[in-house]
Amino acid sequence: MSRRDYSPWVSPEDVGRYAESLPLVKRKGTESRPGWYVNNRLVARLHDENTVVIRVPLDERESLLAAYPDSFGVPPRMETHHKVEAYLDRADPRAVRAAIDLAWQMQAR
Repeated sequence: MSRRDYSPWVSPEDVGRYAESLPLVKRKGTESRPGWYVNNRLVARLHDENTVVIRVPLDERESLLAAYPDSFGVPPRMETHHKVEAYLDRADPRAVRAAIDLAWQMQAR
């Protein structure tokens, strides 16, 4: 039995499918490190097989972290940036979609 059979989690493919379902989002990058952009502005990018970097407005970031502390983190290198890391092996799928939605709204302006 795989983890996917008994525990909800998010795969890189899930991230890509959801991001690409949003208007004007295009996939760029490489096979191993894809990114999703709207109007050439970053929405999300796969950092490694378990981590996705997602752009979010700074004023929304703290509420995301508070609501989904197991799904997201902000490493020191990102503290001043409009970004969170989503940890796919433990992320709530709704949380990842909400963060991608925030990124899309911010970048589609």
